[in-house]
Amino acid sequence: MNFLVDHNLRGHAVLLLGSILSGGWLDWVPIRFNTFDEISLPVDSDDRVVWQLAQSNQMILLTANRSMKGENSLEQVMREEITPASLPVITIGDPDRLLNEPEYRERCAVRLVEIVLDIDGYRGVSRLFIP
Repeated sequence: MNFLVDHNLRGHAVLLLGSILSGGWLDWVPIRFNTFDEISLPVDSDDRVVWQLAQSNQMILLTANRSMKGENSLEQVMREEITPASLPVITIGDPDRLLNEPEYRERCAVRLVEIVLDIDGYRGVSRLFIP
């Protein structure tokens, strides 16, 4: 499963992927984190562009703080454009804890893997919070 990592979570994603790797989860499920730079997406892209790009490329958006107000806010975009086939947005509940607490990071990694393993059960769900 491919993820689009929000531009402000690059360091978080490195640590999260490290936990996934050390837990042996990549033997069970392929997971790849893609950055905005890797897909030539400007960091100042609005939420509508980010969500549409993730959906059109079958990537799960991993975020922590996308906007909740305005016509191009992530919440508004999901309300308008979500379909039963849409992939969910995964939001890290406490990104600072992910950076600083190995146990929390591990819980986030396990939850993320659980979601990926049952991704068809989460299609059409707008947002999931981890852990």
